[in-house]
Amino acid sequence: MLKSYSVSDPIRVSSGSSAAETLIVGRRRRSALPPPRPSVRCCWTSPAVPDLAVSAASLSAEAATLADRLRMGSLTEDGLSYKENFIVRSYEVGINKTATVETIANLLQEVGCNHAQSVGYSTDGFATTPTMRKLNLIWVTARMHIEVDKYPAWGDVVEIETWCQGEGKVGTRRDWILKDLATGEVIGRATSKWVMMNQITRRLQRVSDDVRDEVFDYCPKTPRLAFPEENSSSSKKIPKLEEPARYSQLGLVPRRADLDMNQHVNNVTYIGWVLESVPQEIIDTHELQTITLDYRRECQHNDVVDSLTSPENLDEEEAVPQLKHTNGSPAPNRQVQNDKSAQFLHFLRLSSSALEINRGRTVWRKLVR
Repeated sequence: MLKSYSVSDPIRVSSGSSAAETLIVGRRRRSALPPPRPSVRCCWTSPAVPDLAVSAASLSAEAATLADRLRMGSLTEDGLSYKENFIVRSYEVGINKTATVETIANLLQEVGCNHAQSVGYSTDGFATTPTMRKLNLIWVTARMHIEVDKYPAWGDVVEIETWCQGEGKVGTRRDWILKDLATGEVIGRATSKWVMMNQITRRLQRVSDDVRDEVFDYCPKTPRLAFPEENSSSSKKIPKLEEPARYSQLGLVPRRADLDMNQHVNNVTYIGWVLESVPQEIIDTHELQTITLDYRRECQHNDVVDSLTSPENLDEEEAVPQLKHTNGSPAPNRQVQNDKSAQFLHFLRLSSSALEINRGRTVWRKLVR
């Protein structure tokens, strides 16, 4: 396919950010974000297939350039981390009029993918390197830990910085720092562990030197942790919940919208399933401060899932002594009397076989209205 451009007058683009760009056509001045597309005149030649491939590649490159220009993110000056700004949308807030933890998790996933794309990793949904694609290797999430000190409200702008680094012989870790862009205040932190798996055999595989060279070329050369504190809860082991669980929500079914581009249930969906069995009284009087999830098994679109929850220890049970019912339903007209935070263990399993999908821990702080 041949392309020709017809532009009637010379165009000059002023320097500066894309939001402030100005086009000058002749003597007329107007703001431009993005600049208007040039007109395209197409001519087909024979054979058509090679030309079509060239055309598709050109359009893809053009679309990528537009997305890059409009995206509010870029690599940091040293190239070892990535920052992006996000506006909290109305559909991303919950009953407390602030962003939900699912929104936070989705933003973390988005900025991680954009970081991988910015350094040239594959955009097929796996963030893979050339060697990984050659060997049918992909990354899968092993653990996710999120702590939120202050949830952003509708219309707030959040700056998220992310970076990755090595984690043992079979994986990597990715960390995030969340800030209120208006004040510079740190409002949250997160970390995750990822392991390498063969896409065909579904078995874990060590990170080879070739892959390590490709991946870690864009990582900090010395360890940098979002949770540098000793004995951080981000690395605390999660015990298996003992049954019978105090609360349960049974028969959860993945929706089609829960599937990601890799045809598996998206990592963020597990968060929603875990929260389904949290007692309503906690939802009404507390807000989620910390969530940690260990991923043990993939979930397919036709699986049925049970969500189980119990207080983690005696102290936390005393903080919510009235909650005795299943399916997240407390006794009517009861209120939590203790101001301590509440802490729970969680367990997701396949309904048919009771095989473990996910185990987790949540910590809830008293809600201040």
